[in-house]
Parts: sequence; C-alpha cells; structure tokens
Amino acid sequence: MPTTAHPTEGEGEGEEHDAPSVAPLSTTDALVQLSFLIQGALSVAGAEHDLSITQIRLLGILRDRQAGMLELAGHLGLDKSSMTGLVSRAEKRGLVRRAPSPRDGRAVVVTLSPLGRQLTERCAAEIGRRVDCLMERVSHAQRAQLTELATALLRAQPTGAASSA
Repeated sequence: MPTTAHPTEGEGEGEEHDAPSVAPLSTTDALVQLSFLIQGALSVAGAEHDLSITQIRLLGILRDRQAGMLELAGHLGLDKSSMTGLVSRAEKRGLVRRAPSPRDGRAVVVTLSPLGRQLTERCAAEIGRRVDCLMERVSHAQRAQLTELATALLRAQPTGAASSA
C-alpha cells in the first residue's frame, strides 16, 4: 500500500514537497502489474487492426517460422478445436496459409501469408512504440537489466510453457 510523505517541521502549506514515497512492490505484484501494462499495449495495438491478443500471439509465433498445429497449440495453451478455429479465422482473413506437412501427410503446417507478414510487421512496430513509451523513464542500463532478467525467466520455462510471441 502506498505511503505518503508527511511535512517536516518548518515546511508550510503551498511549498513544494518531494513526491510521496511509495512502498516497493513484491516481485509477484510487480510482474503482474507489468504484465497488465504489456497486455494493455498488445490489446490496443490489436484493436487497431481488429486482432485479439491471441491472434497477435499467433502472428508473432509465425513471424520467423512455420509451425504445425500441435506446436502452435502448445505455444498458445489452446486445445485442438480452439487452435483449428483460430487458424481458420486467420486463414479467412488472408493472414495465414495452411499446407500439408512435409513430414506427416495427415498434419498441416501454418505460415504467414504476405498480407499476414505485413500486418505482423505493422503490429510489431506499433507494439514496440507502445513498449518504448512505457520504458521512457527507465535508463538504458535498467532496460538492459530488465531484458536480461526477462530472458532468464523465459529460458528457465519448460519447452512450450512460454510463448515466442
């Protein structure tokens, strides 16, 4: 809970005071609140292109690879029927393509279409701008440290537990 600074003796009303001090957040609270900020940036960027956060994540995963449905489902934490619906909707919008898997004739791989790649690049740039705005008051050294810590957390997760988006 935030604490407020109290005037010390000799300080009168109307004088400038230091900003109120705020108790540090727990690790959990800090990470959860940070995730809310990032989810908000994703949500706003997605809304500008009529994309849900899950659709943005799908496009982000496919940005640098083709993937099978099971792999995508693992990254996104979706079951098979939800994954099929998500890919079908993206395919109807012309954002992705499905093709037979070269390794398994019963399976398909999903790739970005040219339109999907353009939209992914626009969304990535917009999300980057929004995150940069969130980071304006953070020094370059702190940004590097945050990146290093976030990378360590992501790499410590079991395969498939963290999304590549």
